Amino acid sequence: MRPAPTILHLDMDAFYASAEQAAKPSLRGKAVVVGGLGPRGVVATASYEARRLGVHSAMPTAQARRLAPNAAYLVPRFSLYRTVSDQVMELLGRLSPLVEPLSLDEAFVDLEAGGTADDAASARATGEGLRTAIRAVTGLSGSVGLADSKMLAKIASEEAKPDGLLLIEPGTERELLAPRSVRILPGVGPATGDHLRRAGMTTVHDLAEAGEAELVRLVGKAHGHGLYRMALGLDDRPVVAERDAKSVSVEDTFDVDLHDRVRVRAEVERLAVRCVERLRAADRSGRTVVLKVRRYDFSTLTRSETLRGPTDDPTVVREAAGRLLESVDTTGGVRLLGVGVTGLADYTQEDLFAQAADARELAQRAQEEHRAPGEGEEENVAAEPEPDSAELLAARRWPAGHDVHHEEHGHGWVQGSGVGRVTVRFEEPWSAPGRVLTFRIDDPLLRPADPLPLVRDAADYSSWPASLPKSRSGADCSEGGESSP
Repeated sequence: MRPAPTILHLDMDAFYASAEQAAKPSLRGKAVVVGGLGPRGVVATASYEARRLGVHSAMPTAQARRLAPNAAYLVPRFSLYRTVSDQVMELLGRLSPLVEPLSLDEAFVDLEAGGTADDAASARATGEGLRTAIRAVTGLSGSVGLADSKMLAKIASEEAKPDGLLLIEPGTERELLAPRSVRILPGVGPATGDHLRRAGMTTVHDLAEAGEAELVRLVGKAHGHGLYRMALGLDDRPVVAERDAKSVSVEDTFDVDLHDRVRVRAEVERLAVRCVERLRAADRSGRTVVLKVRRYDFSTLTRSETLRGPTDDPTVVREAAGRLLESVDTTGGVRLLGVGVTGLADYTQEDLFAQAADARELAQRAQEEHRAPGEGEEENVAAEPEPDSAELLAARRWPAGHDVHHEEHGHGWVQGSGVGRVTVRFEEPWSAPGRVLTFRIDDPLLRPADPLPLVRDAADYSSWPASLPKSRSGADCSEGGESSP
């Protein structure tokens, strides 16, 4: 434990939903839900307006629609979220060489290691400066927690939400934690919390009073020891800059179970290509290909194949995933497919045989596309996509919330699609709420587009945080924040 609150935890507020509201002027101040929109969809993030109606992350989208029928339901735009995340992480990297990202919208920073804070006053000034910089560069808000440990910094940022800052002075940890629910501690989920409640422990104070021996008896040695230390406010975990990924994977859940074996194979190949794209984006290669199949009865099977060496070749991964699929019975239907690569490395062992096979495959496909069916020979209709409804086809080409560009009307986003039509609202992040127009889904003037930046004329923060004061005694907290308890 350190003598000053120089560990910072940043958590962006309702990140996906806030980014969508910033990008779409007509949705600001309204309930927004981001996630899967099909019958099996799950909420990824809900805006604070939607949360007040009872919607929360990990909730089935169907349930969210019952609670908030008038909310805007959007498909995630991960390219936008990654761009904004990169901007935020770049700002964090200026504060310290020790930045530990936990996700796209969350990270720990060791301010002491970066020399940007050495006491409570300078830590608070740095935290407030960070929040100001994030809003100026991205247009979004983030909540900041400052403490002498990672556990307390994360608790502080959660208490400061939304759009606030909370600093926990060293020495006040137990006073702050004592009346809180046991669920506030890391690792205490619903099952552990219910187990502790049955033993008469509902607050952190109860855990501290029970003692280490009793907690070990209740939840086991490793968990009991850690739980007792956390109840006392003790956490000596360092901020670790390098969090090396162990695997890269992608998966899709389908609105309707897939039964056609050719379609299943095509989806596996598509996922394999997406997986390799992520692998290459991370400048990595992998040695083991993993296939995940969740069948109609919710049983989940995984199969893996270890290659001769690490690769980032899409043909190699695609063919390995295809071979793994051959060993899986998909007769009853498939509801989820996933392809992953493990055994990551930062180099690639080229597979010349795979490259040759890829060239042969491309040549064969080109030949087949130009060959008309002969007499008595039927067209290979099995290779065509399953006969989906027009609504499903439109939803795939025009996902709700995604960007489009019309040659006459400019940039907009999809409000919805169906019955051969797509409805678009034409507006930009810096414009007033725009008008709504409807087009045929095959309108030649309408095409998918890349997301626009959330801030058109971002403030110049190239010199930040050099100009940040190292100490600012008595500084007030920002909106939604608090001083130390």
